[in-house]
Amino acid sequence: MNIPEVKLGIIAVSRDCFPISLAIQRRKNIVAAYGEGIYECPITVENEKDALAALADVKAAGVNALVVFLGNFGPETPETLLVKKFHGPAMCIAAAEGDGDLVNGRGDAFCGMLNCSYKLGMRHLKAYIPEYPVGTAEECAKMIREFIPIARAIIGVKNLKIITFGPRPQDFFACNAPIKGLYELGVEIEENSELDLLVAYKAHAGDKRIPDVVADMQREMDGKIYPDLLERMAQFELTLLDWAEEHKGARKYVAFADKCWPAFPEQFGFEPCYVNSRLASRGIPVACEVDIYGTLSEYIGACVTSDAVTLLDINNSVPKYIYDEDIAGKFDYDIKDTFMGFHCGNTPSCKMCGGCGVKYQLIQHRLLEPAGSEPDFTRGTLEGDIVPGEITFYRLQCDSEGTLRAYIAEGEVLPVPTRSFGGIGIFAIPEMGRFYRHVLIQKRYPHHGAVAFAHCGKALFEVLKYFGISDIAYNQPKSLPYTTENPWG
Repeated sequence: MNIPEVKLGIIAVSRDCFPISLAIQRRKNIVAAYGEGIYECPITVENEKDALAALADVKAAGVNALVVFLGNFGPETPETLLVKKFHGPAMCIAAAEGDGDLVNGRGDAFCGMLNCSYKLGMRHLKAYIPEYPVGTAEECAKMIREFIPIARAIIGVKNLKIITFGPRPQDFFACNAPIKGLYELGVEIEENSELDLLVAYKAHAGDKRIPDVVADMQREMDGKIYPDLLERMAQFELTLLDWAEEHKGARKYVAFADKCWPAFPEQFGFEPCYVNSRLASRGIPVACEVDIYGTLSEYIGACVTSDAVTLLDINNSVPKYIYDEDIAGKFDYDIKDTFMGFHCGNTPSCKMCGGCGVKYQLIQHRLLEPAGSEPDFTRGTLEGDIVPGEITFYRLQCDSEGTLRAYIAEGEVLPVPTRSFGGIGIFAIPEMGRFYRHVLIQKRYPHHGAVAFAHCGKALFEVLKYFGISDIAYNQPKSLPYTTENPWG
């Protein structure tokens, strides 16, 4: 319920000096190639009145993501009015030749796409245009399928409210978040104090729904959980879910960025990490340490993949003895391509190996509880090794100057034991060492990064480009040096 459902619609446009039959038949061919799941608007647009009628038709059909299809050259004014007046994201694609002769069967949509783009620019409109937006019916159907996760993320962000409980912990300047960038993206924010959260939590004591949540937690963790913490954690989960429902206001979707230390565990009696992981598994990211752009990044990844995501520290290098024992000669990575991604315990259990369990936060135990004592209120983290497989490490960030920038890097979690604590995995990203120096350090990114459990860099790049992010960095190959990279090594 916290991630949009995309309902696609397609409207064909036709320039009145070209055969309208070309646009109609080519639209029908795309719909047939796509199969179920796309609404075919019966109105082919040649003028402005057609555009208004077509928009009313797709709106009545519940369409929230639009394909504007140039079946021939296309009329610049009405086709761009479709983008301007449609209430959701739109993509523009055009027909390739080859389904007829080159006299009466030639549509010149290849040419028309240039004018469409030009007029979109004149109107200062945003539309998704694929890398090569001209194709056959089958090729256009593929482009439309690739538009779905992009549209889902755009719809989600435009209807998102980020709710925070803070402020950020002392000395965590990495989580500083100028909210100017949120408003530029169309994201709403509601900032609250930890005291607001504590008051709401106490009001949920004895909530009749607690036993059901406790039972669900027990099923999920299969006994690998502290029994005496269950009611408290269930009470906290209900507090967050109710707050989201009561405070989303005019927005449809919610993400959280919460302060989780140092006061939280002692006042609430547990660490919030496990509860945070459970919400993340339902498409409601809860970023640690009031990391507003961390939770925004997570939410975008959840929309793109329709799957659980997590937020991790780009934490520590892999020791040479682990690299030599478990990685060298088995995987095609240099030691500088590897690192450990870690956080206290917020990664959903569905993205953890089978031995994971609810444990205590070692670092917080050192800081907050008496030396030599048994862990008490620092319990509540979900710990274990992160499941091996494909990942995309990425982040959208607003810097201290108010500029939005981002990075994306695809890689994998290796099937290598970490021998460590927390929610942690050994990550491998090609040319990570250079990326670490010339992107993460050079451009002053914080240590938090979002993780999607798939290779989704292409879709993420298109989403970020749609939002106007001009600086989207990636892990460049050796053949493409960074501008700050010393050519003499």
